[in-house]
Amino acid sequence: MNTTSRFRLGFLTHVQGRGDLATTYRDAQELFVVADELGFDVGWVAQHHIPLGGGGLSSPWPFLAHAAARTRRIRLSTAITILPLENPIRLAEDVAVVDALSGGRAEIGVGSGAGPEEYAAFGADFDQKRELTTAGLATLRRALSNEELGTSGFSIQPPAGDFTDRIWQGVFSAAGARHAAAAGTNLLLNRATYGYEEPTDVIQRPWADEFLAAWDRPHQPRIGLSRFIFPARDKRTALAQIGDGVRRATEGFVRRGAFPAGLGIEDQLRRFHAFHGHPDEIIAGLQAERVLPVATDLIAQFNPGIPDRDAAIRALELIATEVAPALGWKPKVD
Repeated sequence: MNTTSRFRLGFLTHVQGRGDLATTYRDAQELFVVADELGFDVGWVAQHHIPLGGGGLSSPWPFLAHAAARTRRIRLSTAITILPLENPIRLAEDVAVVDALSGGRAEIGVGSGAGPEEYAAFGADFDQKRELTTAGLATLRRALSNEELGTSGFSIQPPAGDFTDRIWQGVFSAAGARHAAAAGTNLLLNRATYGYEEPTDVIQRPWADEFLAAWDRPHQPRIGLSRFIFPARDKRTALAQIGDGVRRATEGFVRRGAFPAGLGIEDQLRRFHAFHGHPDEIIAGLQAERVLPVATDLIAQFNPGIPDRDAAIRALELIATEVAPALGWKPKVD
């Protein structure tokens, strides 16, 4: 972990649950309230236009506006908003509204998204996703800098605060990391890499190093490290909550050719780079994690596990009171 300054602790929800969608959304909101009370620094949501098993959030910024009204300190962000499927000026307006409502707590992570189905539904060219993301990001950054856009005298309302160090890009390669650095955006690294036999942190550490080497802006770069972390009384208890979700997600990865068929649950968890079980086991695993020493933000997520609300709340409590403090994190004192 970056020991030169206090690192930020975040949690990421893909807004999945075991009940109806309205209950799933309410439960996800409750996680933001609990995380705020526990001292988490940032709450993140992932945008999915294609439903996930147990839910999925298509419109993150109204969700974050509601979370802003229910919390007082935790910062609010996306990992990610699918930028090619958004009008970047309208998106900047949404972000600026949430930032105003929350007292300056909004950040935004963007990326190109996952699959061609979403692009087809929105009439966007999946083969041009990289170019669309680059162009959209340039416009988004101008809009959030309150520059004049489109026509004489027009800039977004409400005017945005300073987003110089509050924009993130999710990347999946060394080239993507260099591209993020060139754009002056913070780096978001996914919970796991797929299609590799090597461990995720072995693959991602060079990406982080290339990002830092390419960084040339006056402000400090940030690296957000997302990891599948689910503490419980022991591994058996953890698997009772996350095992079904992991198995279902694995089936999808097998169909897409990212995972080989016939994996047992432990191999499935290894490919998702999971840290699960007793907090002491998780602490030991994270202390050996290769990317963590250069990360500025540790972002815990339970996906692809889908724990029930009570188990998710208990996991957040264990992360904030046992796991993260053992790595050097301390909640801010008001």
